[in-house]
Amino acid sequence: MASIRVYGWDSLPREKVRDGVSRTAFRGDNALMVMNWLEPGMEKKPHSHPFEQLAYVVSGRVRFEIGDDVVEVGAGQVVRIPPDVVHCGEAMGNEVALNLDVFAPVREDYLHLTDYQEADFG
Repeated sequence: MASIRVYGWDSLPREKVRDGVSRTAFRGDNALMVMNWLEPGMEKKPHSHPFEQLAYVVSGRVRFEIGDDVVEVGAGQVVRIPPDVVHCGEAMGNEVALNLDVFAPVREDYLHLTDYQEADFG
């Protein structure tokens, strides 16, 4: 087994998704966490995927559109996004929102975000 390493979200490589949205990730064998930085005024991008998504708002407020529902989620609150449901989120107010998503199983299309962890699985 590889030695246990501890990481800080702010020190991990961050990917710019589009203006106002950036992210990084951390994974295990069967789950993936993605930290998103959502800036005020960011563009919404409704989408769906076959993964169950658990969204935890670390700071700020996020307005989620999930199917036909619209919910506002604040710091310390969580919401579930079922697989294959069209959804999107956007920062509310004038502060950057930190939104931690947990996906299970691991999203192969996000594995590039965890290249820095290669030695953890060696």
